[in-house]
Amino acid sequence: MKKLSKLYLGIVFFFLYAPILVLIVFSFNQSKSRSVWTGFTLDWYVKLFHNEVILNSLWTTLSIALIAGVVSTILGTAAAVGISSMRRGPRRLVINTTYLPIMNPEILTGVSLMLLFSFLAIPRGYLTLVIAHITFCVPYVILSVLPKLRQMDRFVYEAALDLGCSPRKAFFKAVVPQIMPGIMTGFLMALTYSIDDFVISYFVSGSSAQTLPITIYSMTRRRVSPEINALSTILFLAVLTVLLLINVKDAKIWKERRKKEAARL
Repeated sequence: MKKLSKLYLGIVFFFLYAPILVLIVFSFNQSKSRSVWTGFTLDWYVKLFHNEVILNSLWTTLSIALIAGVVSTILGTAAAVGISSMRRGPRRLVINTTYLPIMNPEILTGVSLMLLFSFLAIPRGYLTLVIAHITFCVPYVILSVLPKLRQMDRFVYEAALDLGCSPRKAFFKAVVPQIMPGIMTGFLMALTYSIDDFVISYFVSGSSAQTLPITIYSMTRRRVSPEINALSTILFLAVLTVLLLINVKDAKIWKERRKKEAARL
């Protein structure tokens, strides 16, 4: 049974990472061929940093993701705190309503936002992209913060007030540290979904501002340039590095906690 489970796990990882490995290998290929290896080169990485279209799209994507991540984290955290203080009935209703944008097909959300911006006479571009990304990122933050609020001792806030803290100071000193893991998770999820989004961005973007997925899609109509392989390789390595750093940090924190617990015993 263990051998079968390991074999199954190996097959899953193969199908997940084999395409990425092929992409990385052919980002160093001399020719534009995606099937024939002609030699090693770094020319595509050099050309990537001279391609203004890709670089502008990358900058647009990252800036929108950062703005949407920060704003949606603030709004989502505030909404989660408000929802947690509601009564049981209204709280369930609001939580179920919060699930709707996540379960809703992206194409429907994209078309709805496009019609809304047209009705309000807002020209499609950078602003509409930011608003749309904040809209679909907020529910992920809410659903990341709510479990931490449920786990938190509800008397911590009241104890801080009894010790002389103002409501604002009590919130930031007593509540925020308790729910910070949920806030960070929500921020990272918002950042990831914003960078990765294509369908909604496609409907609300304009000629003045396009995200990287839209630029790559427009290139696939003709032929994918190896510069895209180079860019994808850089993004993959950047994400992998961040994940490794987070895991190393979490491992250190876990070891320190274990040492403190062992010292107490």
